[in-house]
This record gives sequence, C-alpha cells and structure tokens, in this order.
Amino acid sequence: MPDTLADWLTYLESLHPKTIALGLERVAQVKQRLNLQANFPIIIVGGTNGKGSVCAMLESILHAAGYRTGCYTSPHLLDYNERVRVSKHQANDAELCAAFAAIERARKGGADSDNSSLTPALSQRARGQSQEAIDIPLTYFEFGTLAAMQMFVEQKVDVAILEVGLGGRLDAVNVFDADCAVVTSIDIDHTDYLGDTREQIAFEKAGIFRAGKVAVFGDPDVPQAIRSEAGRIGAELWCIGSEFGFSLPSPASGGGAGGEGRGVEASSISVVKPLTPPPLPLAGEGVLSGQWNYFGKGKGRAALPLPALRGAYQLNNASTALAALDVLKGKLPVSMEAVRRGLVEVVLPARFQMVPSKPTLILDVAHNPHAARSLAQNLAALPPCPRTYAVIAMLKDKDMAGVVAALKPQVDVWLVAGIDAPRGASADELGQVLLEAQAGEVLRFATASEALHHACNQAGENDRILALGSFYTVAEVMRARGLGVV
Repeated sequence: MPDTLADWLTYLESLHPKTIALGLERVAQVKQRLNLQANFPIIIVGGTNGKGSVCAMLESILHAAGYRTGCYTSPHLLDYNERVRVSKHQANDAELCAAFAAIERARKGGADSDNSSLTPALSQRARGQSQEAIDIPLTYFEFGTLAAMQMFVEQKVDVAILEVGLGGRLDAVNVFDADCAVVTSIDIDHTDYLGDTREQIAFEKAGIFRAGKVAVFGDPDVPQAIRSEAGRIGAELWCIGSEFGFSLPSPASGGGAGGEGRGVEASSISVVKPLTPPPLPLAGEGVLSGQWNYFGKGKGRAALPLPALRGAYQLNNASTALAALDVLKGKLPVSMEAVRRGLVEVVLPARFQMVPSKPTLILDVAHNPHAARSLAQNLAALPPCPRTYAVIAMLKDKDMAGVVAALKPQVDVWLVAGIDAPRGASADELGQVLLEAQAGEVLRFATASEALHHACNQAGENDRILALGSFYTVAEVMRARGLGVV
C-alpha cells in the first residue's frame, strides 16, 4: 500500500477510469464490507451553491455547543486535509492514510469482508476466487467519502456533517441515511450529469431526502420537484420564507436580547436576478449592519450577531443551518450562547473573503451564474472604488457566459488565465467569451498567478482585485500571495 498521503492521493486517481461516475452500487458494497455503521446523527447538505457555508456554520455552532463534530466537504483549496475535520481540526496525514488503508482492504475483499453484499454479477465473478481477488473500483470521491466516515466512526464523533459532491441522488454521501437533509439552493450547473432544467436538477438534489425525516430547503424559489419528491417519499419539507426564515429587529417584532421574537422585514434573499436596492441595509465593507432574528417551527432566536461570513445571502445560509439544528434539537440541543458564538467564529475561505491589503484582494470561488449573481450583489454593496480588476479562470464545462453576464457591471478589467487541468478552459477560450459579451478590457495570461502579478502592478491602492471562477483559480492566487487556509 502507499506510504504517504501524496502517494495515496495519486493512487486514488488511478482506481477508476472516470473522475466522476455517479451511482451508489460500488460505494454501498464497500460500505457493507466495512460494516460501516454510524451511531450518531448525520446531516447531509446539498445544493448548487451555499453548501460549504451551511456546513461551516453547522460545524461552528455545534462545536461551540460542546459536541465532537465530524465535517466532510469538497473540493479542497490547498491541501486534501481540509476535506476532513474532527472538532474543527483538519485530519492529519497519518489519520487519513490509516483510513485510506482500511477502505483499500475492504475494497479488495479482505479476509473480514462479507461477499453476501455483492451484486449477482460480482457474486458470479467471486465464485471460485479468493476474497482478496475481488476488487471493487471506486472513484477518488467515493474512496474519500468512505474514508471520512471511517474516521468519524473510529473517533466517535457526536454528529457528522456531510457535503454532497455532485447532485445528491447518486452521490457517494447518499449511501448514508440523513437524519436531516438540507438543500441550500437550486440553479443550473453540472448539466452533463444532472439535467439542463432547474426541475431536473432539483429532482437529483432531492434524492438525499428520507422518508419520515425533515428536509430543509433554503432557496426562496421552490421547484415543484422538491415538493413532489418530499411528498412522494413521505419527508416533511421545511422551506425558507414559510416554515423558517429571518428578519431584522423592529419595534413590532418584540425581538430583543431575550432570544425570542420575529420581525417582519424579510424572510429570505433571492439571487435569481440582481436586487436594487439591496434587500437589507448594508454598511462598511458590505457587511450587514446590526443584528437579525431567526424564526422557525420551534423557538425563535432573536438579536443574533451577523455571520462572520460576508455577504447578504449568508443570512439565508445561516437561517437554513439553524432550521437543521431545530430538526435535531431533541438529539443535539444547542443554546443561544452556542449559536451566537458559532456565528461569529465561523470561517470559510474564498467565499467573498476580503484579504486586507492595498489594493483590496477579494477571493470567491463563484463558478456558476447563481454564485456570480450573489457575488455581484456583494460587490455592488461595497463602497465605490476607481477600478475593479478580475483575475478569472474557469472550467470549460461551466456556463462561462452566464458568469460573465452576472459580473460584467462590476468589473472594469478582466485578466484571463487558463487552468491546467483536463476540464480547464484556456485563456483564449474564456477570453473569446468575454469579447463576445463586450465585457470591456480583456488581458490574457498563461496562469492566474501571472494575472495576479499584473493586477497588483497596475491597480491603485484604492482599487480592488477580484479572484474568481474556480477552486483552481483561487487556490493558485492564494499560493501566490502566501495565504493559508485557517
């Protein structure tokens, strides 16, 4: 077996001919061989955008409440270790290697495996062969998902928070049953795998719902497929703006320091199209001013601090996280103090992350039109600046034109780079999209780090530099600036 984490990750990339191969059969068989059973609540979080924010808030609040949390997210920015955290600490190399070794033994049909779980086709192959000879191919993500849960079981976490990688119904995390399923938002993305309409994508994401359990939906525009699937399987659906939501304090609300109450000014924020004026008062560097109230099916929570994550849409995400905690309050009660502490201590790099500098550097992994519209709203709420430079590189299977259209009013100079990956768009391909959109000044560079260097040389101290378009793009910029992941 491989010895180092780097060797393991290289090995994992070689196990399956496809980077993405949706389906639960393979991962379910290895899970069965491992007898991987969770004796703790599981929260599964899916959605087009906002998954990482909701996972981070749940992790931060539950940790502040004293629970031993396990959190599995993807992709990572700088190091694979970011994907697996216990009690908010990244897994170290030795822990990950040990978990990978356990999955590898089960995948290859180790002596303690139970071949009764195999499908008829694999069972036929197994006849007359030793168990060691029966290999089940796993993708990189499937292998990592099982390894994360193996770690969580071994380290006896109190709750596991699992972020869906792609879609939901056929995603590897869906091999585990959610005690609470969360879908943060629905928009067009990953059309090759999930369909090219919002309803088709919603159907795939609703696949994480479970009969007799609550499903939390955090997008104010509810597709019919979400309601239909919840009704078909017998899941109880909570939607933002009806079963839960948020408001600003008002004299009529009765909200205050006591922790209960409900205002009347807002219950959700939409990023379907740019909002003018912004839905909530903004101050300073685009951070919502004041406090806010949460209302749900149970006890409300008032006079809450704004989440440490920037951007108006984070109140949707915070409300969605609190609704999930309401669902599990019988198993995981959380105090007001823990909620407040968790909100102010939450950290998630590269989601409208503002790096203090002159000029200001803003990092955002926005890579689809929905996320780009949210980013545009956040940029519009900032104090005016002379010029905004956008360092951008994207994957070619993303809606590059849609991202450009959303951000075009907020960007003065586009510094376009290529991504050195199989799915990466070249600087010329993305540059052509910008020219067709008549987006303004466009400069091409071989790499994002070269584009950043040029932006830093050209921008004035009162200008802004924005890095966006992909995890690859932001990671390269972070490395160039010597920034780490907290």
